[in-house]
Amino acid sequence: MTDPNQREIIVAILEEVLEEGKYSHLVLGATLEKYQYLSKQQRAFITRVTQGTIERLLQIDAILGQFVKKPKVPKMKPLIRTVLRSSVYQIVFMDGVPDAAVCNEAVRIVKNHGLGGLSGFVNGVLRNISRNKDSITYKGLSEAYSMPQWIIDAWEEQFGGETTKQILEELLEEKKTCIRVNTGNISVEELTKNLRAQGITVEPCEEIPYALYISGYDYLRGIPEFLAGDFYIQDFSSMMVAHSAGIQQGDHVIDVCAAPGGKSLHAAELLAGTGLVEARDLSDHKVSILEENIRRMGLANIRAEKWDATILNEESIGQADVVICDAPCSGLGVVAKKPDIKYHMTKETQKELAILQRQILDVVCAYVKAGGTLMYSTCTISSQENEDNVTWFLEKHPDFSLETEKQFLPKAGKQDGFFLAKMKKR
Repeated sequence: MTDPNQREIIVAILEEVLEEGKYSHLVLGATLEKYQYLSKQQRAFITRVTQGTIERLLQIDAILGQFVKKPKVPKMKPLIRTVLRSSVYQIVFMDGVPDAAVCNEAVRIVKNHGLGGLSGFVNGVLRNISRNKDSITYKGLSEAYSMPQWIIDAWEEQFGGETTKQILEELLEEKKTCIRVNTGNISVEELTKNLRAQGITVEPCEEIPYALYISGYDYLRGIPEFLAGDFYIQDFSSMMVAHSAGIQQGDHVIDVCAAPGGKSLHAAELLAGTGLVEARDLSDHKVSILEENIRRMGLANIRAEKWDATILNEESIGQADVVICDAPCSGLGVVAKKPDIKYHMTKETQKELAILQRQILDVVCAYVKAGGTLMYSTCTISSQENEDNVTWFLEKHPDFSLETEKQFLPKAGKQDGFFLAKMKKR
């Protein structure tokens, strides 16, 4: 089989994400699945350039703006814009790639797509950038860290300038994969040994003994232990929800916004074959994802159900020892893994999400038994969606009291930005 051109694949992914508005993790995942026969190095190159181009998009466009007077980036033909963006990423941010090869490949792709008349323009721009890398400058944090200004403004107001800059730096650092060991299947020690035998780098997580960081693997579904349900991909900060919930054997747990199922499956594992977890979500597609993960993990004490969390389920009133409400959110804590989120989110959408989160909390708190626990969490670091919502909820529902509230800020290679609040029903 002839290997397809890696840079052609990258351009195709970026066009779907940046021009058609599709989600980067879904498009990249589907593409890597399609080309799983490529070598580890080829797949790593595709991943690095794709994610890096999206991650540093505002920075890259600022660079292009310094070297292209006309047309401005938004006025360029979509293919030209995409080829230039991915090429600038390689020239400026990847030391191991020869600039001449990047320029030549960009010209070839443009010609292959019937835009040979613009190949001279593309070649000239890229070679000019290559010669003048040291003269590139950025105006403000938004360009320097590729983050929309409104997000920076909100974080500076909430955390201050120094912490905001640290967050921006952490979000651009290299990421490791965090996994939760299914200790009902395998011990942490045995899984560590098995993964290392496959050449995978494994590091412990100090905060949670059954969590590990892995890196250097090729293809997730190529790891036998993943297919066997010996571990689940889940960030450390996300694990803290079920880990902190005080789940006891025999408990009834309801996860109201469960897909893809990390917290529900974690709860089921903590129940050690007892009790029941109801994992609910809004659509057939999300329920099918839940069901697939339940099957892979081989757990019998959990079931997936389709249910809208904003609608009261009368049968569930007062039934749950623990309710997990990982509400739909702006996702600004996980932009290191899903970098396009920061370009799609707006102030207005964030406000709408905060309202939706309150609607869901207002409904699902009815499922908590007297003495039971409500775990509220988001994968964002916005006080509007986190602390402000908890304050609002406790004022409206005085039968609940706050036991724990924790904000996790992004840390490179260690954790996503995340928030959780543990509330007890009196």
